Amino acid sequence: MMSAYCQVRRNARPNTVTNTTVGIMQRTTRTIVLTSTRSLARPSLVESDPMLSLTRDAFWISPYVFSCFVALEEKGLSYEMKAIDLKAGAHKRPDYAHASVTARVPALDHDGFVVAESSAIVEYLEDVFPERRVLPADLKQRARARQVMAWIRSDDTLPIREERPTSTMFYEHTNKELSPAAMTAVTKLFDVCDRLLASDATSLFGTDTVADADLAFMVQRLLMNGGEVPPKVRRFAEAQWKRPVIAKFMAIARGPFVPYS
Repeated sequence: MMSAYCQVRRNARPNTVTNTTVGIMQRTTRTIVLTSTRSLARPSLVESDPMLSLTRDAFWISPYVFSCFVALEEKGLSYEMKAIDLKAGAHKRPDYAHASVTARVPALDHDGFVVAESSAIVEYLEDVFPERRVLPADLKQRARARQVMAWIRSDDTLPIREERPTSTMFYEHTNKELSPAAMTAVTKLFDVCDRLLASDATSLFGTDTVADADLAFMVQRLLMNGGEVPPKVRRFAEAQWKRPVIAKFMAIARGPFVPYS
């Protein structure tokens, strides 16, 4: 894989993204037009656009980059994306490790303040830019949303993440039989969804949040690989997948996948 630095920057013109890739011996620039998830006529949330950048994986398949992408887009913020070469261990280099503290991806840089861990990034954006919420305004519902996001990242769902990695969502699907441990995790996933969702619900709290997107992403690991999913859970996941911001993430052009290990 070519070692490269890639950034996606929103221009002054709405609805336009410039994708610049800088390699060892070459520099190319191309413009990609994407559909905005917000009205183009809406003014900026702040007097001047904040300097925000998000470090992402090279293939746009990280569920944690996905969470941050949903938050940034649905808040209507101006930002740039910087790809980092995980296979080459670029996230372990002293400069990145020092800035991010935990040397993990994604990491958000806001005017020189860097924070890693996707749930922390989402909550930081919610606190700093509260005008358009991506978590519930109600404190009890917000606590529940944080609970869902934390649980999705817990060891309870690890067997699913290991046996239905995101590469099987965006690249080559798999029909490999799930292990007993993964089946146990799937059963609990469906139980949790059943407790959280009303019969015909397409969202957890009556309005779309990052927690909804995260939960739907976990279910889609199964759906996209032909897994059987209860009707109520399927209905929720498929409805969430129609959100403009999620459709935008799914439509991103991805280069050939190279396993990280």
